[in-house]
Amino acid sequence: MKLVDIQILRIAIFEGFIGKITPPKVAIDEAIELAKEFGEEVNGKFVNGVLGAIYEENKEDKND
Repeated sequence: MKLVDIQILRIAIFEGFIGKITPPKVAIDEAIELAKEFGEEVNGKFVNGVLGAIYEENKEDKND
């Protein structure tokens, strides 16, 4: 995993889930675009997978 991917994930997790600065879906979309810009297509898919799993987990926790 590249350092840039880790930093993108950190920013998106804070903005979308911890700090609630932006809606989670917006933070995920922005993170995917950043990963594609600074990496390759596969980096965007990786970031999407990680953040998508966090989103689904967070959504399930709110329903409980």
